Amino acid sequence: MQGFRLLLFCFFTVLILPELAFAQRSGRVTEKPLKAPDTLGLPRVEIPDTLAIPADTLALSDSTKIVPSSSITSEITYHAEDSIVADFLTNKLYLYKEAWFEYGQMRLDADVIVIDWEKSELYATGVTDSVGNISGNPFFKDGNQVYEIRKEMRYNFKTQKAIIKDVVTEQQDGILRGETIKKTDNGDVYLNHGYYTTCKLTKPHYHISSKKLKSIEGKQIVSGPFNLYFNGIPTPLGLPFGIIPNTPEEKASGIIFPTYGEEQVRGLFLRDFGYYFAFNDFIHARVTGDIYSKGSYGAKSQAVYKKRYRYSGGFNVDYQIIKSAETDENPLDTKTFRVTWNHTPESRGTSRFSASVNAGSTSYFNNVVNPTNFQNNIQSDLQSTVNFTKQFPGTPFSLSSSMQHSQSVSTGEVKLRLPTLNFSMNRQNPFQDVKFEPLKTFNIAWTFDFQNSISNRIQTATPIDAELGGNTTPDLIPFTPENFNLLLQNANNGAQHRIPVQSTFNVFKYFTAAASANITELWYLQKLSYFYNPESERVDQIVENGFNRVTFYTSSFNLNTNVYGFFNFKKGKIQTIRQHLQPTFGFSYNPDFTDDAFGYFQRVQTNAEGDTRLYNRHQGFIYGGAPGGESRSLTMSLRSVLEAKIRNDEDTTGEESTKKIPLLENLSLNSSYNFAADSFQLSNINISARTSFFDRKLSVNLSSTLDPYATRTFSTSNGNEVTRRINEFAWKNGQGIGAIRSARLNLNASINPSSDTQNPNEVRDELTNQFMQQGGQMNEFVESQINQIVNDPSQYIDWNIPWNMTVGYNLSYNRQSSGNTNISQAMNLSGDVSLSEKWKINFSTGLDIQAKNITQSMIGIARDLHCWQMNVNWVPFGRFTSYNIDIRVKSSILQDLKVSRRRSFFDQ
Repeated sequence: MQGFRLLLFCFFTVLILPELAFAQRSGRVTEKPLKAPDTLGLPRVEIPDTLAIPADTLALSDSTKIVPSSSITSEITYHAEDSIVADFLTNKLYLYKEAWFEYGQMRLDADVIVIDWEKSELYATGVTDSVGNISGNPFFKDGNQVYEIRKEMRYNFKTQKAIIKDVVTEQQDGILRGETIKKTDNGDVYLNHGYYTTCKLTKPHYHISSKKLKSIEGKQIVSGPFNLYFNGIPTPLGLPFGIIPNTPEEKASGIIFPTYGEEQVRGLFLRDFGYYFAFNDFIHARVTGDIYSKGSYGAKSQAVYKKRYRYSGGFNVDYQIIKSAETDENPLDTKTFRVTWNHTPESRGTSRFSASVNAGSTSYFNNVVNPTNFQNNIQSDLQSTVNFTKQFPGTPFSLSSSMQHSQSVSTGEVKLRLPTLNFSMNRQNPFQDVKFEPLKTFNIAWTFDFQNSISNRIQTATPIDAELGGNTTPDLIPFTPENFNLLLQNANNGAQHRIPVQSTFNVFKYFTAAASANITELWYLQKLSYFYNPESERVDQIVENGFNRVTFYTSSFNLNTNVYGFFNFKKGKIQTIRQHLQPTFGFSYNPDFTDDAFGYFQRVQTNAEGDTRLYNRHQGFIYGGAPGGESRSLTMSLRSVLEAKIRNDEDTTGEESTKKIPLLENLSLNSSYNFAADSFQLSNINISARTSFFDRKLSVNLSSTLDPYATRTFSTSNGNEVTRRINEFAWKNGQGIGAIRSARLNLNASINPSSDTQNPNEVRDELTNQFMQQGGQMNEFVESQINQIVNDPSQYIDWNIPWNMTVGYNLSYNRQSSGNTNISQAMNLSGDVSLSEKWKINFSTGLDIQAKNITQSMIGIARDLHCWQMNVNWVPFGRFTSYNIDIRVKSSILQDLKVSRRRSFFDQ
């Protein structure tokens, strides 16, 4: 008996000692599939004699084949820093201190992990020390879901179900926490006594508390009755149930709940109530409506679409019927609409279609207020463009077509160019292998253009001459369906062929010469005929229908060179001044196309005395007509750039360094002299200059037109005095070097301590790209939010910049030869200033100096509340007088969770 005990002790010693030794060393261990030894089969032995050994009747098959297959389908790895202990009686494995367990996409970290191989379960918890502090709490990750566990968890890695005590998990932008949660195999999470918040602090500023919460992976979070807590203090705010989106993309259809409020003019309202349609992964749409208690109502339709690697876009329609009580002092009764469409293709293939449409009735921006977009309310012009281009492979030909729309909100003028067609051939070099340079660089191209222009500014047929008592100002009619036939009848259309021929070569070593000729042919279906009306003593016109052509050509020869000058200074901060001069001289020739043989002009009697005048028979047509009179012009232009190289006193390397600053970025002068003209041979002198100061933070642009001829006052037959130009130079008549006919000055300064400030277009592109890369879908709401960030300082605050200021000044001066002068001056100012780390004041205003009026202005206060942001905006005067207060959650999925008090300009 003692021998048997000794044998049993030795057997367990041999079996257990290696496991104990293994438990004392840390490292990575991979559990391999168990393979039982074959104890039934006897080894085959070769016997040299002839005695046959009978076969073992027990060895019927390999016993390893009857071991059941495991449910574990992936490799299991585990690790512990302190020890790994195996319990063979219960078939459990204990991991201690900084342990982890991995199986497929699942990973569990904790200070204590127990693996139950029989039940395929994991148990994890932290370690409590002698003073009650807990360390090494479980951290569980399953795919993209992460769970921070405050107590303990049990997880079945075969069924992928879990029970967790006191857990915190992140769902998109939000944080879920519950006393007990249950995780199912499809990723859904059930929480008991849980809360939801987007504040990621340990003690969040706010949260939604509910006894029951359910998170449906990739869809939404649903709660039972809940309350809103601020800093742990419950509030009476709550609802019987709540639904919070839990997906990076809008994939589910559903009801859109309205916003409500009251306006003094239109009464109580419900806005943006409707339904969201998620048709598929490529197109989503929403249809909403507005209704007011005093009779106003409206409807909106918004759709976005995207096809990966092909195109994306959105189409929006807003139709509003605005009414107010008849007892109001200024009752409203109007219909208004707006249509926007954007389509952006990705570069692919030989064709491309793009669109940017922004159209609507002129009353839209005057009556429909967008309280969240300050710049949108003061928009004065609408522009739309739709383009299609096609390149024909293997040929030099290309085709493009477009539709263009422009609309002035202030004047009501509408212009449509529908359609515009262009077919062109790229420049061809038929003699590129010839050594003679003028012939080698010879190239020829061809372009065909067609345009049809529709405008609601209608030109009256008669009278046509203002000096003979006529009124040449076109009439502006409403752009409505009732006037559409009249608009079509007055459409301006035509076609144009252009054949440019050019050759470039060097002459006299330092000069570059360019010889060119342009042949143009215009096609029209109408032309004008003029006649003198003796009864009214004026010239009238009639329109003749029929196809007619206008063919003319021009030729030119230009020489240009570059001259560089350097002025060095031995003393002082300025080291060198560098000047670059680029003079250009050219000669152009145009034949006289006023000859009666061409038929492009008509000489008509203008008064009873028999005076005559030439009239262009295609005056006002879309491409104009042939040039009148012979021209042999000498053109002259000079461009100058002035830069300075200064010594850099801020260099700390000890070596002398320099930096270049612009003194004059561009100064240009140009004019021409027509030797064939019988009067006014010298044309106006155009002058423009551009420069910048303070490391390009202040830009200055100046342009001016100088008339070198004198003016004189004459008396007309009816006794009126008229001031006209005379064919004498101004300096010969004591009027100086000439009169300034027009001048423009533009000053722009953007000042802030940041060195990497972006312009608005760069900010807009960056925000749009970031939103699209995150899986977002562009729509009108998103675009309005991006525009607020770009244009409206009250909606977006960069808390890292202590202050920012943008100043602009514009001066425009125009003076006609008759002496009439028009001057306009405007100044705009916007920016923001930090009062403290969390407080900012932002503002936007302007001043019409000429009218002595303050333009649309806004002042706002912003407060950073960590997970919230408060904005207070006030428009103190103007047609959009209003104020609003928003306390808004920063999370993108809880933008509608806000406390607002808004008063619009309707509430006067």
